[in-house]
Amino acid sequence: MAAKAQAVLLLSLVASLAAARGAQGICNMSNGDFKLCQPAAAVSDPTDGPSAECCAALGEADLACICRYKGVAGFWMRIYHIDAARAMALPGKCGLTMPTNCS
Repeated sequence: MAAKAQAVLLLSLVASLAAARGAQGICNMSNGDFKLCQPAAAVSDPTDGPSAECCAALGEADLACICRYKGVAGFWMRIYHIDAARAMALPGKCGLTMPTNCS
């Protein structure tokens, strides 16, 4: 239980830092960058694919960093109403290769 509380606290802190840092955000993606990709990874009624702007943001993102958040991103995903499986498929749809240790 304590580990779960720590994870929620950590994610809250990271989300707060992302909002405060603006352009740097999380994994080299700002809040605005995440919002560009949200329509393609939405929980409800997603678009058919990511926009060119989303792909450009992902192209500048630290994909290895994003992989590290994948397992504990439930809180963060709910903030943006993002489906984790759809989100993790976006780099491939943009022609980007995820790190091999990101399954």
